[in-house]
Amino acid sequence: MTLFKTGLGAAALGALLLAAAPANAGFVDYSIRGTPTITDNAGQTTFVLLNGGDKGGLGSNDINGTTLGQISNLHIDRLDDASRYAAGSGPAVAPYINIWITDSTHTHFAVVANEPSNPDFQLLYNNGYDLSFADLSDKVAKIYENADTSWLPTTHSGPLGAYTFADLAGYEILNPSVADLTTGWAGLGTGAPRDGANNAYGVNWIFGDTLSNYATDQTGYIVENASVSSTAAPEPATLALLGAGLAGFAASRRKRKAA
Repeated sequence: MTLFKTGLGAAALGALLLAAAPANAGFVDYSIRGTPTITDNAGQTTFVLLNGGDKGGLGSNDINGTTLGQISNLHIDRLDDASRYAAGSGPAVAPYINIWITDSTHTHFAVVANEPSNPDFQLLYNNGYDLSFADLSDKVAKIYENADTSWLPTTHSGPLGAYTFADLAGYEILNPSVADLTTGWAGLGTGAPRDGANNAYGVNWIFGDTLSNYATDQTGYIVENASVSSTAAPEPATLALLGAGLAGFAASRRKRKAA
């Protein structure tokens, strides 16, 4: 309550928050491989990937340090016409998810990914995605970017011995450091979600791949409102609201002292 006695009222705080919040809150666009063209315009991000191997991403570190099972919402809106692609194909249900996970030692890292070709996952597509962990939990989760899986669980509750997201729920979401990625490890490939300077993000929406059916046309993928939140971490909007309130409180105290 005290925050709203500073002269910066709740309505003003809300307006300030809306003015400051980006359309892809907490997400950064970056090139992973090849020569994707990435354009930001009025809060919308366009990915054009014309060549085999072109790959780009929107990445966020907003919920690093929480676990996979603590994801409360993972969201993105897609604005281009996906019906120009064959139903169920990669481009028709893009983007897909790459999430870096680690164990308690923070010495092992791998990427957990959905498969856009998985019919069960395609059912979740609705002009983008609006997912809770409950939506993900029983879906097949593929492990990439590490040849060593000895640190991962032995439980495989998916079909034909595959992992599900539920099997990996206790693993921490955390991006490898620049030093980790520079040193590398067995199985780390050029398609890992990182930019050319080895900056990485814990949660990533991915566009493009080595498979030609993920390459798109000049229209590209057009997306906005990428966001991720966790039951164990304040959402970026909450942190921004708190910061605005504290700033107003500090300003009010300075004025009283001056008087």
